[in-house]
Amino acid sequence: MIAIGIDLGGTNIKAALVHENNGFIETLSIPTNADQGKEHVFDRIAMAVEELRKLYHYKPVGIGMGLPGMVHLDRQTVKNPPNLPGWKVENVANELKKRTGLNCVIENDANLAALGSARFGAGKNFEDFIMITLGTGVGGGIIIGNKIYRGTKGMAGELGHVIINYHGPLSNSNTRGGIEAYLGQRFLSRFAADTIRQHDDNPLFVKFHKDFEKLEPIDLYDAATSGNELAVDILRQAGEKLGYAIVNYIHILDIRKIIISGGVAKAGDLLLRPAYKTASKLLMPPFLEDFEILYESLGNDAALLGAASLAFDELH
Repeated sequence: MIAIGIDLGGTNIKAALVHENNGFIETLSIPTNADQGKEHVFDRIAMAVEELRKLYHYKPVGIGMGLPGMVHLDRQTVKNPPNLPGWKVENVANELKKRTGLNCVIENDANLAALGSARFGAGKNFEDFIMITLGTGVGGGIIIGNKIYRGTKGMAGELGHVIINYHGPLSNSNTRGGIEAYLGQRFLSRFAADTIRQHDDNPLFVKFHKDFEKLEPIDLYDAATSGNELAVDILRQAGEKLGYAIVNYIHILDIRKIIISGGVAKAGDLLLRPAYKTASKLLMPPFLEDFEILYESLGNDAALLGAASLAFDELH
C-alpha cells in the first residue's frame, strides 16, 4: 500500500510517495508561493501530487497532509494557519479532493512528526511517547497507544507554550516565559547574542558583533564542539530549561519516553544531557523509572512520513 504525504510550509511544499513498510519511494519539493493566495497554493499542492503520480503506476490510498495551525477533529479543516496569507477557516481536504480526486486527511505538522517517528523513526519501539520539536518555534506531539493524542477539539500538544517563568522573555505565547522563548531558534539566538555581548573577548563576539542577526544555533554548536566554553554554557542553560518543561509534561501525562527533533536538537548531547540531568533531579522519584530522552534523526522527513502514515491509518 502506498500513500502521498504532503508537508505544507510557508516557503516550500514537500511531497512524497511513501510505501507503508519501506518508507520513501519518491520525494519532491516546490515553492509554496504563499503570497499568491490560498487558491494558488491548493493548485500548487495538486500539481505536486500529479507529478508524483506520474512516477508510479499504482493508485495511492489517498493524501495525508501536515500544515501549521489548529486542525479540527474532522481532520479536514484548519483554522488560521500561520505563514499562509489569506487562510482563515479552510476545508483543505475538500479542496484537494476537488483537484486530485483523492481522499485527503490533514493534521498539525508537529503531530505528524510524532506519528512519523512512531512509524519509521526513534519512536518505533514505544506505544507512548512525547515528541518535542525544536525549530523556528517549539512544537510537539503526544503519542498514546501508538496514535496521536488530540484532546477534545483536536488541538492538544502545543508544548512550546507551557510556561516555566512568568517573568521570562517573550515569544509567540500570550505571556512571558513559555518554553518556546528559550528554545525556539530565533529566541535561543536572541539569548545567545545578549550573553555574547558581555564577553567581547570571545571568538563568537569577534565573529558576530557587527550583525548578531546572523547568529544561529548551529554556530553555537560549532563553537561548543571546538571548545568554546561560553557556547557550551549557553546550550547548557537552554538544555536546563528544556528539562524543566519535560518535568511538567511527564508529571501531567505519565509518559516517560521523550523524543527530541528539529534543527535546534542537532546540538545533541550539549543540549540533551543537561535536559536529562535537570529533569532527573526534579522529577518525583516514581517517574524516573523508564525515563529516557532520545534524538530523532529523521529531521523534517518525519513530518512527511507521518503525513503518509495518517493516510494509511485513516483512508485505507
